Amino acid sequence: MKTVLHKAGSRGHANHGWLNSFHSFSFGGYHHPDRMHFGALRVLNDDTVAAGMGFGKHPHDNMEIVSIPLSGDLQHQDSTGRNEIIRAHDVQIMSAGSGIAHSEMNASKTEEVKFLQIWVFPKLKNIEPRYEQKSFLPENRLNQILTVVAPDNANAVFINQDAWFSLGHFSKDLSIDYPIKKIGNGVYVFVLSGSVTVNGTVLDNRDGLGVSETAVLNIVANTESELLLIDIPMELA
Repeated sequence: MKTVLHKAGSRGHANHGWLNSFHSFSFGGYHHPDRMHFGALRVLNDDTVAAGMGFGKHPHDNMEIVSIPLSGDLQHQDSTGRNEIIRAHDVQIMSAGSGIAHSEMNASKTEEVKFLQIWVFPKLKNIEPRYEQKSFLPENRLNQILTVVAPDNANAVFINQDAWFSLGHFSKDLSIDYPIKKIGNGVYVFVLSGSVTVNGTVLDNRDGLGVSETAVLNIVANTESELLLIDIPMELA
C-alpha cells in the first residue's frame, strides 16, 4: 500500500478578496512539483466565493470538471446556452471535451457560496462537450457510502473516465470498508468535516490522503464526519 498525505494547512492558498481558494494540487500561482496530480485527479480546489461574485466566462477542453456545492447556490452558464443553478446536495459535471466556455457565479447577492471544483483527466479526448447535474438526498449517505459520479451507474452523474466519486456522512465510531472499484485505481480521501482514520492514518477537517496499491479502505469515524472519496485511475493514458 502506498499513501500520500496532504494536511489541510499544507495546501496552496490564494485569497483574491472575492475568492478564497485552497488548492490540494498545483493550480494557478501555486506550484508544487510533488503535487501535480494523484493519478487522473488533477485539481481539487476548496473555494469560497463572495456574494454576487464569481468566475467570468472562460474556456476548457479535454477535462472532466466536477462541481460540488457545500453551501449556497452556484450559477452555471456555458457556450451551449445552458443556464443552471447548482445547490447544496447537487453534483454537476461538465465534460469539456473538444472545447466549451463557461462561467460560475455566486447566485446570491447576500450570501457566500462554498464549493469544491475538481478536475479529472478524461478517458476519451475530443468528445462532444456534455453537461449533467443531479441532486442527492443527504439521508442516503448517512452511515453509508453514496456514489454520486460514475461511468457505470445510472443514479450518478456520468464521467468520461474510470472514476467514481462517493460521499459519506458517518456517526462517531462507525467503521466501514470501501472496496476500490477497479484494479489499478487508487482513492483520494478528502475530509469535509470531522476526523477519521483511514487504513491507520488519522485525518482531520480538510485533510487529504491518496491511497494506492490496495484493494480496500477501512474508514473509522473518530467524530461525526463527512468524506469525499475519489476512486481514480493511477496511470494516465
